[in-house]
Amino acid sequence: MSAIAGIYSMQHGPLDPKLGPRLMRQLQRYPADDTGCWQTEGLFLGCRSQWITPQSVGEVMPYADPLRGLAIVADAIIDNRSELFGQLQVVREDRASMPDSLLILLAYEKWGEQAPVHLVGDFAFMIWDYTRQQLFGARDFSGNRTLYFRRTGRQFAFCTVMHPLLTLTEGGQGLNEAWISEFLASQGRTDVVDLFSTVHQDVEQLPPAHSVTVSKKGVSFSRYYTFEIPQPLRLRSNGEYEEALREVFGRAVRDRLRTHHAAGANLSGGLDSGSVVSFAAEELRRTGKPLYTFSSYPLDNFTGFKLGQRVTDERPYIREIIDHVGNIEPSFLNFPDRSSYGEIDEWLEIMEMPYKFIENSYWLKGIYEQAHSQGVGVLLSGQRGNWSVSWGPALDYQAKLLRELRWLSFYRENKLYSRTMGVSRKRMLKLAGRKAFPALGQLAGGRQEAPLELIHPEFARRTGVLERLSEQESMLATRTVYEIRRAHFQQPHVWNVNGIAATKLSLKYKVWDRDPTNDLRVINFCLSVPEEQYVQNGVDRSLIRRAMKGRLPDTVRLNQTRRGIQGADGITRMLPQWPKFLQEVQEMLRDPLTSSYLNHTGLAGCLDRLGSEPEPALIFNTDFRLLTRGLVFYRFLKRVT
Repeated sequence: MSAIAGIYSMQHGPLDPKLGPRLMRQLQRYPADDTGCWQTEGLFLGCRSQWITPQSVGEVMPYADPLRGLAIVADAIIDNRSELFGQLQVVREDRASMPDSLLILLAYEKWGEQAPVHLVGDFAFMIWDYTRQQLFGARDFSGNRTLYFRRTGRQFAFCTVMHPLLTLTEGGQGLNEAWISEFLASQGRTDVVDLFSTVHQDVEQLPPAHSVTVSKKGVSFSRYYTFEIPQPLRLRSNGEYEEALREVFGRAVRDRLRTHHAAGANLSGGLDSGSVVSFAAEELRRTGKPLYTFSSYPLDNFTGFKLGQRVTDERPYIREIIDHVGNIEPSFLNFPDRSSYGEIDEWLEIMEMPYKFIENSYWLKGIYEQAHSQGVGVLLSGQRGNWSVSWGPALDYQAKLLRELRWLSFYRENKLYSRTMGVSRKRMLKLAGRKAFPALGQLAGGRQEAPLELIHPEFARRTGVLERLSEQESMLATRTVYEIRRAHFQQPHVWNVNGIAATKLSLKYKVWDRDPTNDLRVINFCLSVPEEQYVQNGVDRSLIRRAMKGRLPDTVRLNQTRRGIQGADGITRMLPQWPKFLQEVQEMLRDPLTSSYLNHTGLAGCLDRLGSEPEPALIFNTDFRLLTRGLVFYRFLKRVT
């Protein structure tokens, strides 16, 4: 709910009195309900507060408690408040009004450096411990809130965003070539693996699920949480599993509705966002408040193109959800004057770093703007649902049955699934076989062509990035989807970029992204559920489909053949700007600024293949992806050099 900052002198003596105010001036670009500072000898803490929850209204931040010998500055919304009240023996009269920062402080008083283990929610905080003469801080398990720092032999400075830290010393902003090389070389959208690093050489970040301790002795880090696969949950019937999912998921949604503003939600035509909206609208109905939903759709003149079973315009499904659930105030948005190309500079201002989610950038930011204009304080989403509540890939489950030699179960599931999908048994058998034994498929496929690279070959060789990425990719290639799912939750870098975007959008628009599918309690529950619950009778994502019976329309709940995809009209949106786009890309390929970073030869080939009148379907083409990522990086370079 805040942009936090601080500076700690790691040597005896006072801080330069100009440094703290310098940090805080840099945070003035973000809207705030209050600004506060606190300092003691050798330490400055500052906060630019956004009051999102009822308990945050009027909250003093930073907060110092001389009786406990503790002071805290926090950017946090804690969701397991009721559990913590009991564990921390908070008197009943104080519970409704107690701010989350004080709960964190009480947790630290009781559990010390193990306090973050007991917290569920989105948080980044720093605590000054008078007795131990140390700073202690932590970031939530998946990095939904950011915490950057800059350290020298003399001082340790931290902040929610990077740019204030870059003002603490004179001189240029040195770039981190290891970070850049991985950003350019990685084909996916995930952040770099080394989560202590950032694009700036002198700025680091606290990784998700990590804590930091700072004292005169130095700086140390600890990973306080790692997902372990829980013991299997054994219930007596399908109905009990369905009820258990509704209970834990419904609670996660309710906890994330805590705001004194209006509550909103992203709504597509799928299971994840539809399920979130169903629980949220029901809860708000009890309090006499509506749920505001925000849905994007393509340009009116977009004719579409063949995308198999993917749907570019989900409005028919969305309207069915709205009509079925009720208590919803919908907004359908297509942002006719926007394109991903036109949004680059604003996104670089927000992110403070290059980014890869080009195709969806215009509507992601547009929805935050609309939510802010309608007085929304929390914006629910279901971004992690595919890995938690709506897990259950049918073909991968069949492959698992094959590997385990469960022939009868495999035969039945494969037969029912092929019937549901309207695909021949022969094809389904072949697909399941490839999933079960991927190495055989690779042998049969022969030699594969090397993918196009965005990174300059010499830069890649000098930094050794391709060898590092190849090792990671070869590990993933030999894993089943079940092993990949476990790694998804155990490796913090997989989700870090989502938290970076969510934090910085929230600061700009005073709207918090809150994802109940990413709730620790929900994830641990979902990991404990037997796989047989997730795929049944030829139905993928079976558990959520069964659990939402009556809560979602069957046209959405039971839809296995059509799935939505956003951003398909990206090239169509860019066509009026296409000559300008081509001109800038050509400039990028001539500019010495990029000559040591980007693969100019490969990108020139991409440009030739796209041409001056590109087909709309090329929006998901590798050539377009590499050119736009290169252009984002080029704009970033020009900003910082």
